[in-house]
Amino acid sequence: MAIVVFDLDGTLIDSAPDIRATANDVLSAMDAAPLDLAETISFIGNGAGVFVRKMREARHLPEAREAEMLRLFLEGYENAKDLTQLYSGVLDALKVLQGQGHALGLCTNKPEVPARAILKHMGLEPFFPAVTGGDSLPLRKPDPAPLLATCDALGDGPRIYVGDSEVDAETADRAGIPFLLFEGGYRKRPVADLPHAASFTDFAALPDLVAAHA
Repeated sequence: MAIVVFDLDGTLIDSAPDIRATANDVLSAMDAAPLDLAETISFIGNGAGVFVRKMREARHLPEAREAEMLRLFLEGYENAKDLTQLYSGVLDALKVLQGQGHALGLCTNKPEVPARAILKHMGLEPFFPAVTGGDSLPLRKPDPAPLLATCDALGDGPRIYVGDSEVDAETADRAGIPFLLFEGGYRKRPVADLPHAASFTDFAALPDLVAAHA
């Protein structure tokens, strides 16, 4: 059986609408124009701090306000779940993988508290005994340390990482772990430009891909 670790935002869940709403609450407090959905997605991937920096720079706000913006963003982000949805087929795929005896984990750049909150809200907690957030360790993706730590927490076995983005692809590559790329998330570049063992558009295909690369 394999150790299968997943990214969260853009892989299991479409959370961009909630992230956008939280960001726009912050921008409103700064008397700045809101983000549209495309802008929001373009800023996702490297954690809350990078997201807020990109948002601040896009609205030409002074750097001195960034710490306050990050504080406000994180306060709102902890409970940002009302607009988030599971991607189609995710729940069934997780049930199949768990039923086959694979050990499942989560490695995300989303801060750990909101990551666990959204897992609970979506009913996904029982699938993931190991969860590593963007602030769980001193380093975050694309450094391989969080992914390797998540795998280590799940025991022995062949390792696989499932994600949607350039950051995820680089993380898996640096960790020396096969990467399965979900094509429906927040990727900015063509699939062919990202190192990956296989890609998929339908989560129904994931159990067979895991079996082929474990």
